[in-house]
Amino acid sequence: MKSNEWLHGFRHSSPYINAHRGRTVVLTIGGDAIAHGNLINIIHDIALLSSLGIKLVVAFGARPQIQTRLDNASEESSFHRGLRVTPEQQLPLVLEAIGGLRAFLESQLSMGLVNSPMHNARIRVSSGNYVTARPVGVLDGIDFGHTGRVRRVDVTGIEKLLELGHIVLLPPLGYSPTGDAFNLSYEDVGSQVAAALQAEKLIMFTENQGLLDDDGQLMRELSARQASDRLAAGMVQGHDGDLLRAACDACVRGVRRAHIISYADDGALLEELFTRDGSGTLVSSDNYEQIRQARVEDIGGILELIQPLEEQGILVRRSREMLETEIGSFVVAERDGTIVGCAALYHYPDENAGELSCFAVDQAYRRAGRGDEILAMIEKLARGQGMQRLFVLTTQTEHWFRERGFQPSTVRELPGLKLASYNTQRNSKVFVKALA
Repeated sequence: MKSNEWLHGFRHSSPYINAHRGRTVVLTIGGDAIAHGNLINIIHDIALLSSLGIKLVVAFGARPQIQTRLDNASEESSFHRGLRVTPEQQLPLVLEAIGGLRAFLESQLSMGLVNSPMHNARIRVSSGNYVTARPVGVLDGIDFGHTGRVRRVDVTGIEKLLELGHIVLLPPLGYSPTGDAFNLSYEDVGSQVAAALQAEKLIMFTENQGLLDDDGQLMRELSARQASDRLAAGMVQGHDGDLLRAACDACVRGVRRAHIISYADDGALLEELFTRDGSGTLVSSDNYEQIRQARVEDIGGILELIQPLEEQGILVRRSREMLETEIGSFVVAERDGTIVGCAALYHYPDENAGELSCFAVDQAYRRAGRGDEILAMIEKLARGQGMQRLFVLTTQTEHWFRERGFQPSTVRELPGLKLASYNTQRNSKVFVKALA
């Protein structure tokens, strides 16, 4: 029997196609990704994105290619603070390696063979002096020579090309008003350009599936604050640290989302842009960005989320009519139009207390810290309404709440109205958290 999985996937990608059309996305591709066998598929996917009306800027790196060129010339390389030191005598070799890669990428993006996915694509690729740089200078007594940092981005020049449908290709080079050229970190170029353009997304390629934790598990989501904390604690180092730092910097400066995905996995770029869960590691600009007050139109999504938990006896059943009446007490976590978490806060003003109720998170997002974000929002709302304590009734999630500062209590300590409606058959345990 013929499979229709492709049809299902294609239909469900249409909201993402519409959402990304006309938006600016910055991609960063390191020299190791360019040397990988999967590059041709990434090139085909870039061509597809361009044909769908996405404005693309591609910042590329050349570290292994520069190293090979220096080795061939018997020139020694030195690094400090993760940056290559670029003496003046080595600059021509660096420029040669970068220039060769730029020509190679332009040629790949110009393919149009009849039997290739890029047939009749007719992609226009533009590159130029759109990045002004400054020298790193002398750090710890070491003169970095022609190694530099991004000083300014020619936003107007890049945007004009994007409006014309060009893919803008940016090498790891910057130029100064004095006519000097500087070797730049491609991660820095991608991050700074994404922030300057206020891009919708910054997408960076790495060897692994994304960023991995100490157990080798993929970290699917981090807020910019969580990313900064991990970097400050030295939990992410090396190239992963460079990528995470660039992602964090871009988000702090206005880029909504940054993604770190694999250059070895065929289709990772398309999966990231056109599926709900994406691929790799997401770094978001605001921890509460997707947590908001619920609206009437969210009721269907809330019912779909809580129904399995009601059937398991974890949550008390709620009818649509009840939700319509109480929707003002709910907050929801939304991702790409889908409700992935919810909770309700009920106020008992006579006791200066609040009840956390109907707390649910989609199973796919529980390890991403979504529950902690919803709880933080509920606590913020409770404090704003003058509540001094927050209580919750639970039958199966006792330890989760205890780990977050809730202390065991008794049914007798419940507010009077809640005590009167307590369901003895459920025999829920009571936990309370003081709100300082």
